Amino acid sequence: MRLDVVSDVICPWCFIGKRHMDVALAELAQDGMEFDVGFRPFQLNPDMPRGGVPRAEYRIAKFGSLQKSQELDARVTSAGKMAGIDFDFARITRTPNTLAAHRLIRLAQDVGSQPAVKEALMRAYFLEGRDIEAPDVLAEIAQAHGVDPAVLSTDAAMAEVQAQDQAARDAGISGVPSFLMQGYLLFSGALPPDALVENFRKARAVLVARGEG
Repeated sequence: MRLDVVSDVICPWCFIGKRHMDVALAELAQDGMEFDVGFRPFQLNPDMPRGGVPRAEYRIAKFGSLQKSQELDARVTSAGKMAGIDFDFARITRTPNTLAAHRLIRLAQDVGSQPAVKEALMRAYFLEGRDIEAPDVLAEIAQAHGVDPAVLSTDAAMAEVQAQDQAARDAGISGVPSFLMQGYLLFSGALPPDALVENFRKARAVLVARGEG
């Protein structure tokens, strides 16, 4: 059964949600419930200029003050520890445009490494403070996960990624991570693993009863 996650690589709650989902899917797999997992693009900042902006500048504009931004980072850091993520926001200097990163995630689907590339991009940004818009960073991650770096200098899959991003907005998705099963939107939010297990079980049962799974 198909399970798609709509998310952005610079959304910390999406990183937490992915880790929670990994735990939930491992538990479900023990009961013989397997899912074909995919990741769809969603840009939190679709109007972000290429090259991004200084993170402090972006956060102040978004939340009103650096203090408020730091308070939110502290909250995320605490939640991240529960998911095994050691966020290091102090190392992040720029908020990037994420279109190129989403394009790499899409290309990774063709070689079966999409979940690994998604994880690698989030680790690079949130744990290492790397610029995941930079061509050399994207090429390094691509090379490590079976995607030909040469493809990144072309327009391959770019229009598709932009169309998927817009399709998510047209479907009413405004918060991420959002989870879809067989194309049906289930919910949005970084729910804990036990809640994800319960929701995935219920959704699967409904779809199977309808003959859609």
